[in-house]
Amino acid sequence: MDIILASTSPYRRRLLERLQLPFRCVGPETDETPLPNEAPAALAVRLAQAKAESIATLQPGALIIGSDQVASIEGSIIGKPGNFNSASAQLRSSSGREVVFYTAIALIAPNRDQERFHVERFCVRFRALSDSQITNYLHREQPYDCAGSFKVEGLGIALFESLIGDDPTSLEGLPLIKLTALLGELGVDILHA
Repeated sequence: MDIILASTSPYRRRLLERLQLPFRCVGPETDETPLPNEAPAALAVRLAQAKAESIATLQPGALIIGSDQVASIEGSIIGKPGNFNSASAQLRSSSGREVVFYTAIALIAPNRDQERFHVERFCVRFRALSDSQITNYLHREQPYDCAGSFKVEGLGIALFESLIGDDPTSLEGLPLIKLTALLGELGVDILHA
């Protein structure tokens, strides 16, 4: 079966590689601008669906996996920082607080036979961070392309007091536990020989 990850994210690609499935990546054409008053979870779902749909239109015979992640503090969306100053401001805002991540997945079966959608909620409680800790972390890891300004799979784990959620891979950008279940529903058994 032709499986396409509708993403150019190296993080999502590495996560999907863990399932040892043959797949390819195709970059979707999706406007990621939030709608007025759009809730973080709704935005994540809408973007995951839009990414999957944009590739399904071009590749109707493939199984498409779309995904998106939105981070929020008290309901306010925080995006990818893009640079040191924005990342520093994000981490200062997150210091001592809880940040909630919504990671959505959308699967479209070949020929649009079936579709599956899911959004995974995961909470991160940050330690109280000093300006020097934030600066040192950012210089060492440079997570400017990551929502929330950290890489949980790297040194970013040292920023946290606790993690609360069912699937830690959702925090990295693709909830593999739920994805495995949804693929099974579409006839793709990850553990089948």
